[in-house]
Amino acid sequence: MHKIYNDKAPKKPTNLSINSDLLLKARNLKINLSATLESALEDKVRLSTREKWLKENKKAIASLNDLAENNGLFSDSYRDL
Repeated sequence: MHKIYNDKAPKKPTNLSINSDLLLKARNLKINLSATLESALEDKVRLSTREKWLKENKKAIASLNDLAENNGLFSDSYRDL
């Protein structure tokens, strides 16, 4: 899967508030907080971007589906059913 952001962009320090017990457990397990957050944020951004695109294109998708349902697809004659 390709990256949805520029992974060569410089790192930017950020302050976060995290449950202290969870933070302690993560540190004890030597979990890389920055990498974990970046991975979780990438997943969330990818999902949110997809949901936004689907919402913005809902009408066009429905129109194309109706067109295909009513008229078939060009490739229908090449399908083995």
